[in-house]
Amino acid sequence: MIGKLNHVGVATPSIQDAIAMYRDVLGATSITEPFVMEEQGVRVCFVNLPNSQIELLEPYGEKSPVRAFIEKNPKGGQHHVCFEVEDILAARDDMVAKGATVLNDGKPRIGAHGTPVIFVHPKNMGGVLVELMETPKGAH
Repeated sequence: MIGKLNHVGVATPSIQDAIAMYRDVLGATSITEPFVMEEQGVRVCFVNLPNSQIELLEPYGEKSPVRAFIEKNPKGGQHHVCFEVEDILAARDDMVAKGATVLNDGKPRIGAHGTPVIFVHPKNMGGVLVELMETPKGAH
C-alpha cells in the first residue's frame, strides 16, 4: 500500500537554528524558505536531499500540536515519517479497517506539499507517528 518515503518530519524549537545546522554542519545546499501553515500551527521548510526531504517543523501559535512535542523534547527531534500513497481515502479506509487510529477524526487535510494527508497514531505504528500523503501530481 505505501509508496516511497517522502520525508522525515523533525520538530525544532528554532527553524532558523535547524536550517543553519543542516546547511553548515551537514552541508545541505537546497533548503526552502520557511512558511507558516497557520491552520496546522507550524512554520515549515524542507531540506531537499537526493532521495527524500527533511521537513523542519517549528511550533506556530499556542495551539500548535508541535508545541507539546517541543515541551517534552526541548531540543526537538524526529516527529514523524511520511509515506506516499496513491489514494488518501483508500489508505485511510484501509487503516481504519485494520483497527488503526487515524487522527483528526479521519478527515484528510492539506499538507505542506499541497496534497491531502492523514496521520496514523503511533500506538498502531510501532511507536512512530506516520503521515500518509497522497502522491503529488507534479513536482514537489
